[in-house]
Amino acid sequence: MDLDLVSNIILVKEYNATIDFYWAPLLVESNCDDAWHHRVKDRVLRVDSIEKHARFWEDADVLVFNSYLWWRLDLTVLWGSFESADAKYEQLGMLRTYELGLQIWADWLDTHVNRTKTRVFFVSMSPTHSRGEEWGKAEGENCYNETEPISNAEYWGSESSPGMMRLVEAAIKKLNEKSGVKADLLNITQLSEYRKEAHPSIYRKHWDPLTKEQLENPSSYADCTHWCLPGVPDVWNHFLYVYLLYL
Repeated sequence: MDLDLVSNIILVKEYNATIDFYWAPLLVESNCDDAWHHRVKDRVLRVDSIEKHARFWEDADVLVFNSYLWWRLDLTVLWGSFESADAKYEQLGMLRTYELGLQIWADWLDTHVNRTKTRVFFVSMSPTHSRGEEWGKAEGENCYNETEPISNAEYWGSESSPGMMRLVEAAIKKLNEKSGVKADLLNITQLSEYRKEAHPSIYRKHWDPLTKEQLENPSSYADCTHWCLPGVPDVWNHFLYVYLLYL
């Protein structure tokens, strides 16, 4: 397959297809919008402003969205622009803030999506495995040194929010029933919950050099949030492939 890699855009010449990875971790405009410099401790977002990002999504044949983990931090809502001296700041709580973000996202799709051309997907929550006590390890341990999936079929991690999941489901349902936008929820959460052994753990690049104390305690810097590649995300892609071909 002949690929040209230009920034975050992949051109697949053999199939006359373009795949664009677009960075918008909170969907709406925020102070974390720079793809390379986004390590902001106090994250601020404009839940009523999405055009900064959304203008790049127009005319796509397939749109695949995902936005979850960054909402579980302490977020501040900005009413007004970042440049305005009269802007107001407010803390609304995680679920309400997420709901407002999904609302403007859905409103934008309702207004801009070509219903005869574009398919919309939202990938559900990506689980983390930083609380080993939830599957029988000692308190304070995490995914470090795990080699087997969780065998309990009923397992659901405490860091996966059912409330946020329901908000996404409601937004998708509204798009389909009231807006006529063909939208689907790709539910990857439960199957990924089991895979505590599929994270990069200590085998990853770090922003800052590790200290001597961290190196002596591997579980202190194990990455139990991201996923190994190849691995679990490939299964998510298989889901998307089946939707595109048959549903």
